[in-house]
Amino acid sequence: MKYIKDLKEGDRIFDIYLCKHKQAAVTKNGKPYESVILQDKTGTIDAKIWEPNNPGINEYNPLDYIEVYGDVNNFQGALQISVKRIRVCREGEYNPADYLPVSSKNIDTMYEELLGLIKSIQNTYLRQLLESFFVKDAAFVKAFRNSSAAKTVHHGFVGGLLEHTLSVTKLCDYYCTVYPILKRDLLLTAAMCHDIGKTREISAFPENDYTDDGQLLGHIVMGSQMVAERAAKIEGFPHGLLTQVQHCILAHHGKYEYGSPKIPAIIEAVALNYADDTDAKLETFKEILENNSDNSGWLGYNRLFESNLRATRLS
Repeated sequence: MKYIKDLKEGDRIFDIYLCKHKQAAVTKNGKPYESVILQDKTGTIDAKIWEPNNPGINEYNPLDYIEVYGDVNNFQGALQISVKRIRVCREGEYNPADYLPVSSKNIDTMYEELLGLIKSIQNTYLRQLLESFFVKDAAFVKAFRNSSAAKTVHHGFVGGLLEHTLSVTKLCDYYCTVYPILKRDLLLTAAMCHDIGKTREISAFPENDYTDDGQLLGHIVMGSQMVAERAAKIEGFPHGLLTQVQHCILAHHGKYEYGSPKIPAIIEAVALNYADDTDAKLETFKEILENNSDNSGWLGYNRLFESNLRATRLS
């Protein structure tokens, strides 16, 4: 297949793409048409169906994988596909990995590394808590491995939640070597659980959008609830220890204005907040640079960093 990033004006396409969005519209002259967003793992492109009643345009819905025949044009400086025919594809005709953004790192390798960190936890209650999620719960493991860490901003790809969680946990592990006052078992447990609520906050790919529970509760609250539910099934789980894990989760965004229900009150919560913020911001900056790889100059103002960004130049 020809990926979206490789399309150029004048190309004629006859390939399968994911229908990310579909909307009926009307031209200024009152003629109906359909506006479609097509997606593959390299990006998205706008498409227009100027003859929606054409017999070659089969019935299709958002999130369908569709075979598209059409021409690539340039409209106001952006590429756009004029679609002539559409056919909905059957499972087995396409590989979902070609249409969804996926972590550049090996998901199996990352997960084995996370399991290795779980095995290093000495506290029996905390290790049981982690194993109840990451070892014994097959449904959770599948969701966790395939979820993104965000709809947009950072780690918004299959395996993104795992990649982000592992990075945050490794940063916290490093902090423990520099600041021995940190309770390693507590901090690493909180790091591995800090975003587990995102498995419920954001729907699975290819939709990757906020669920009703995600909109109403958010991943921080849901993550704290999930930990409390599992701890209740572990006989003798100390209440004070559970409270500290929950506090770290509830405070990991650091400030109320960043959506944090609590401000860090214990040193492990402070460490987790900075590890989470570090990984999120550096990954965001990395993705900005990758999306502007052909631009060695200034990249424009970014609201997250509150600065006009540019790529590093050593000469």
